[in-house]
Amino acid sequence: MVRGKTWRRPRIPSSDHFDGKRFFNPTIDGNLFPGLSDVFRMLREGRAKWPEHVENKGVPRLDVELGRDEIALTFVNHATFLIQLPHLNILTDPMWSDKVGPGNVAGPKRVRAPGVELEKLPDIDLVIISHNHYDHLDVRTLKKLNHMFSPKVLVPLGNKNKIISIGIEKVQELDWWESVNFGGGTHITFTPTQHSSRRGLFDRDRSLWGGYFIRDGKRSLYFDGDGAYSTHYAEIKKRLGSPDIALLGIGAYLPRWFMKPIHMDPREAVAAHKDLGAKLSIGMHHGTFQLSSEGFDQPPKDLKKALETAGVSQDRFITLQEGETKIC
Repeated sequence: MVRGKTWRRPRIPSSDHFDGKRFFNPTIDGNLFPGLSDVFRMLREGRAKWPEHVENKGVPRLDVELGRDEIALTFVNHATFLIQLPHLNILTDPMWSDKVGPGNVAGPKRVRAPGVELEKLPDIDLVIISHNHYDHLDVRTLKKLNHMFSPKVLVPLGNKNKIISIGIEKVQELDWWESVNFGGGTHITFTPTQHSSRRGLFDRDRSLWGGYFIRDGKRSLYFDGDGAYSTHYAEIKKRLGSPDIALLGIGAYLPRWFMKPIHMDPREAVAAHKDLGAKLSIGMHHGTFQLSSEGFDQPPKDLKKALETAGVSQDRFITLQEGETKIC
């Protein structure tokens, strides 16, 4: 495909989350979302000092033999997981670049290497993208994955042209609650989150955001992408049932006056875990890029306290080391 070629998307009808021009969250007053002036105010308030570099401790197990109903989860970094099913390998929001920002030359720099080297990945069949923020939709990484594996890519409404323009042909857009079947019986539903989208000065909320509920045989997994606490977790359980595993954000939550409409803190992540009725939740979105004010190791510590306060067993909501593989 010629670079720069575009796809003409059919007109998106207005809905409870699209006004004909922009997407919005029906769960919150849009005026509460932080603006550009709030960003500068947050930066003036100062942030905790993060380390310059952190060594990874996790040891990937990428060639493990899986039983029919087993799932292997390897935490790469940030919101990137390798999900291995017996017949299918999936990457969530793949991010291997050094910086998150335009052209990967501006923006926060990673403090640790990805937990899995890109060249050591198994064949990737499917990539799922939650939204277009630079720390979740990384063009440089997607180009490399397309060259290596040519996977299918699932994106929210409004993102297909971006993916096509970088040379990726196998891409499909989804609206909230739309589903697609993939591979040998894997059923994937795109679900609501409370968040937003933007890659430039003038495109705020021109594309959608969300999470993915993956059902494969008797097993199910929910990937939250990025978002704030809201009623959608209970709605997901009501419509799709409780997932066996939920991958939930626990980082980038301070200061609360800025982050509350877009990111959960650990206490709210525990509430989301309970709303979903997940058998196991795994924390993500922390420990790689300094996107907010909390300390480097604060999210796991605050998660532990939140679980104690909520009376939830520590083994029901865990974190993994970057590069660590868990068989579920």
